[in-house]
Amino acid sequence: MLRKPLGALGVLTLYALTQAPGALSSQGAKDRTAPARPALAQILSSELNRNLEGLSKAEPAAYYISYQVTEVESHDISAGSGSLQGSSSQRRRRLDVSVRVGSPKFDNYRVSGGERQTFSASAELPLEDGDAAVRRILWRETDRAWRVAAQRYIKVKSATGLAVSPAEVPDFSAEKPVTGTAVAPPGKLNVQEWENRLRKHSAATGVFGVITATVALNARSEHRTMVDSEGTSVSHGRGFARWGVVARAKAHDGQDLVSAESFDAADPAALPKDDVLIETARKTAVTVSALLKAPPVDPYVGPAVLSGRAAGVFFHEIFGHRVEGHRQKDETEGQTFTNSLNKQVLPPFLSVVFDPTRKSAAGADLNGWYAFDDEGRPAQPVRVVENGTLKSFLVSREPIASRLNSNGHGRRQPGYEAVARQSNLIVESARRVSDEQLRRMLIEEVIRQGKPYGLYFDTVTGGYTTTRRRGLQAFTVVPLVVYRIYPNRPPELVRGVDIVGTPLASFEKILATGDKDEVFNGYCGAESGQVPVSAVSPALLVSEIEVQRKPTQNDRPPLLPRPMISGGAQ
Repeated sequence: MLRKPLGALGVLTLYALTQAPGALSSQGAKDRTAPARPALAQILSSELNRNLEGLSKAEPAAYYISYQVTEVESHDISAGSGSLQGSSSQRRRRLDVSVRVGSPKFDNYRVSGGERQTFSASAELPLEDGDAAVRRILWRETDRAWRVAAQRYIKVKSATGLAVSPAEVPDFSAEKPVTGTAVAPPGKLNVQEWENRLRKHSAATGVFGVITATVALNARSEHRTMVDSEGTSVSHGRGFARWGVVARAKAHDGQDLVSAESFDAADPAALPKDDVLIETARKTAVTVSALLKAPPVDPYVGPAVLSGRAAGVFFHEIFGHRVEGHRQKDETEGQTFTNSLNKQVLPPFLSVVFDPTRKSAAGADLNGWYAFDDEGRPAQPVRVVENGTLKSFLVSREPIASRLNSNGHGRRQPGYEAVARQSNLIVESARRVSDEQLRRMLIEEVIRQGKPYGLYFDTVTGGYTTTRRRGLQAFTVVPLVVYRIYPNRPPELVRGVDIVGTPLASFEKILATGDKDEVFNGYCGAESGQVPVSAVSPALLVSEIEVQRKPTQNDRPPLLPRPMISGGAQ
């Protein structure tokens, strides 16, 4: 995926087996209330109190410290052409330390000149709760975090002046301490059984024209323990499992062709049976083979239907990033919706809610589920748009003018500092029609506009967007499977097209939605790293969408014939 400076970009990707190893999707297993990692939490709390006592007397003084330990156990298995390619297991713990100096009104996290503190003192932690080993690392990393915090506080204070207006939005919200557990028992994985299964699945990808095809299983359990100096102590975990297939080919003009599919579940045991997975692997390879014969698409503007998965990515990119709270107070951001509260921003038949408490939708587990965010706040649903009208933003413990408290959306990848991020984006529609009616409406729109065809976007791999004022206020959605829809001809598979556009113009083009929701599970990259997210949406009919050609390469398909395999086939 194309990557730019993360402060100006949100990147959403689908197939974790090539983009983010171990990045899987599922709901957490059934919660149980029981003490989790009590020895670790006790060590963290004890050392935190000792370090805060010392640093509160430093200059500048620390007023807040938090420790978060992320423990991950993962298994990654991949196969291609009927043979095992890799099989590995890993268990690791990572510590993140955050230190705030100054006061909640003005501290080292103050955004200055478009820059924010992104440093988090982060280090590997022993797998065992050895008192001496853990305390030594906590002591070292807390000291390191304070030094960086102190330097930035002095720099920000010099840049902004000594006076702070009483009416200014504070840098850190006042919240009540939280204690709680939401522990997901780790799923059991029979590694040898899955190695044999993946061999069978990958053998089905031997289709003409396919250069590489990989079938992979990523399974992991994750547990986070967080304590802070306000008294918050939370322990929560969840399981992930993703089966995925990616097939690649090379067109005669040098264009790289990709087809991908995946299934997500809380536990590998809940993934589909072999017959479904084998057929999915075969169809994925057949699709990329068919793309070799598909004509490339020229730049085009016209009506289109986006499948539910494509529409989910569309909303994630053009809307979701622009309602993340921290962007509303950063003057270098485009601030598309900062002054739009209680104003219409979407068609009146659409509503949008972000709900990290929702574990499944449309028969699929959701990747963006969590019990507590990465600042220890309980997850909560946020109804951002009601009948087209903007009602709220996603907020971490970095307050904004319209909301001074967190709504449970402070998120981060280990090694980063938390900011407001998306969770489970759910699009609700009051104008739903059947798939057949949506197709008829598309053809009617094609005829009304005098266009030769419309477009149907079936499968996408992700997208990205820029939100800074210095860049273009634009987005891109990256489709894999696209069809031309003609008024009097069968649909035609085409290749080499990306969806592009600007957000405000795109919202005005939505005419109706389908009546079935679909789920896109992926990982979103932005200022605080990669976080798991989901987008749930019905299909969208839009009166106008713009597409551009994908880039091509100078190299060409292989000159040598494909090797012979058993049975004499190539």
